[in-house]
Amino acid sequence: MHPHTASLRCHWDSAPHTARPQRSLRVTTTSPTRLLRTGQSDRCHGCGHRIDWYQRSDQRLIALHPTELDASQVPPPARWHLSGGIAHPRGDGSPWCRIPHRTLCPAHASTDPTSRHIESLRRHLAVRTRRLIDTGRFTPAPPTVCEPHADRGQPPRPVVQLLLGRYLADAALEDLQCVAQTRQRTRCPQRVLHPTLPQGAWTLLPVSPQRGQLALPAKLMALYDLSRLPYAEQLRWRTQRCPAHAAAPGAADLTPAGWQVFDPLLHAAHLHTRLPHTPSTQCRPE
Repeated sequence: MHPHTASLRCHWDSAPHTARPQRSLRVTTTSPTRLLRTGQSDRCHGCGHRIDWYQRSDQRLIALHPTELDASQVPPPARWHLSGGIAHPRGDGSPWCRIPHRTLCPAHASTDPTSRHIESLRRHLAVRTRRLIDTGRFTPAPPTVCEPHADRGQPPRPVVQLLLGRYLADAALEDLQCVAQTRQRTRCPQRVLHPTLPQGAWTLLPVSPQRGQLALPAKLMALYDLSRLPYAEQLRWRTQRCPAHAAAPGAADLTPAGWQVFDPLLHAAHLHTRLPHTPSTQCRPE
């Protein structure tokens, strides 16, 4: 008598084994955002709780609390809703809404209008943060201090001028990584700066205030000027893609581009009055 052995196509209990075919993640051509929702979750560096990143209509990012809340218990200025993957302020008329994580984060003093329910959630998250710290599962990020540094000769976060605007990068020029998704569902390791393509030039230009701001003191700032490059090349930098993925517009983005619209008041720490052949600054933990 021989023991019964299950077929390779069956489980141990003779149940049929069905392999689910892998589907490639794609973004439809009519989608208002090129971001894939997979990979857009993160952990807050201040409290350790999960956050979901979404693009706003002005292309800026906002971190929202991952769960919906009862709209009747959230003040109207703190309500957000999602439409087509884009975050919009205020409610959409439904009984549920999303709320910015900063409003609930116990590591920040919220300036948004609150309610008794929101304060209860903040206390609940504060208790969970303390539990994560006590068990060693989370360590708050230390504050940073900027000091002179001359190893790389360039600002760690340069200001770039392209497409009739100025943007603050999230990394040095040679470290800007492509945001597109590869066929292996990972982020493309290639860099945006390519030696065989036209490059910009460092220059000194006056600091221009944003619309509605008072005139700033007359002084020059160093920025990387790409405005003389062809439109397609400037668009490649703005979408933060390598040359290969810039030629493949159907490829989705695994992470949002790290540009921020430059504001001379909010980003005063990144203003440099000398060209990058002089010592720049680098931020280190305090």
